[in-house]
Amino acid sequence: MPHLHPTNASLLELHLTGIPGLQHLHHWISIPFCIMYLVTLAGNSILLWVIKADPSLHLPMFLFLSMLAVVDLVMSTSITLKMLSIFWFHSTAISLDACLTQMYFVHASSAMESGLLVAMAFDRYVAICNPLRYLSILTGPVVAAIGSATLLRAVVFMSPLTFQIRRLPLCNLAVVDHSYCEHMAVLRLACGDTAFSNTYSLSVSTYVCTFDSLLITLSYTLILRAALSLSSPQVCKKSFSTCSSHLCIIALFYIPGLLSMYIKRYHQKLPPHIQVLLADLYLLIPPAFNPLIYGIRMKQIRDAVSRVI
Repeated sequence: MPHLHPTNASLLELHLTGIPGLQHLHHWISIPFCIMYLVTLAGNSILLWVIKADPSLHLPMFLFLSMLAVVDLVMSTSITLKMLSIFWFHSTAISLDACLTQMYFVHASSAMESGLLVAMAFDRYVAICNPLRYLSILTGPVVAAIGSATLLRAVVFMSPLTFQIRRLPLCNLAVVDHSYCEHMAVLRLACGDTAFSNTYSLSVSTYVCTFDSLLITLSYTLILRAALSLSSPQVCKKSFSTCSSHLCIIALFYIPGLLSMYIKRYHQKLPPHIQVLLADLYLLIPPAFNPLIYGIRMKQIRDAVSRVI
């Protein structure tokens, strides 16, 4: 299609290709993407509404869950609406400023999501391993400080990605071979020296994913060790069920994200549509499943829904 390969000397307008090589399947691909987005909207909105409406849920665990729901809504909305417009209406054009804004929100919300998963793992560790000191450790100011630190880290780490691209001259074809303004895909349009941006992006992403996943693994290891020391098999079974479901959704966030990042750099022969789908799914699947895994499966949430309704 001609509108997919424009040239624009000033590059004030870019064009997203969607899923490279699978444009003929865009309408079919849009169905699961749309369903996941609707589930994300419904699940996270209901979760926020119930937590706000029921005073018994105004506890650290549910405050962290509220923060995660807000981040999930921002992360999913920042890419899905534009993707669906590409899939349904072939609306590939996006201004450079809008593209950089989308990039910033995508990467900053991903970093925030990672930080909040660490905070929630720490919350569960304190609740199970130090239940009598739970509310004295995770006070309101401490929860607010953790949330603020997560936001500040995302802003500090991810702002240079956007600023570096803004400073680089973009002089190649104004076509981004992606379904959203992913950093590496946009960086390929640059005709200047991109070594710093490449190195910084890889270093920060690796640090955030590795450091956070290690802290999460440590927290759940200590939780399982504490559960195994209990004499009640029912409590052990419940702890294993909770930890396994949490670790599965965490793996769905970290593994595709790291794979898509390293594949782009070191396995260029892999079909582009596989790379793009990996990058899409790690931003779409966790926001859809987080309300189910962290929220609906919790008895307190189900009871609160019944009371509120």
